[in-house]
Amino acid sequence: MRSIEFLPAAADDYSTARRWYAERSPQAALAFETAVDAAVERIAERPESWPLCDERHRYYILRRFPFSLIYRFDGDHIIVVAVAHSSRESTYWFTR
Repeated sequence: MRSIEFLPAAADDYSTARRWYAERSPQAALAFETAVDAAVERIAERPESWPLCDERHRYYILRRFPFSLIYRFDGDHIIVVAVAHSSRESTYWFTR
């Protein structure tokens, strides 16, 4: 299986979003966590399956949540560069 790493900024994106859901509903936070875990598994299985958002990065849109996982991969190593909210500026993560 391919290794997956979250950049520190992507981990912060994830933590912030999870905390936001947890403050409103523990069930929503758990569902968000489950959706991210499922996305990571699917990306690890077939990273080339999701569309490109630039020449180097791809994105996976979460089900039921307004977030995408932005990632890049090289062989067996996948790097998640952002857990991006759909209402946020789409290029905020470019410098990561």
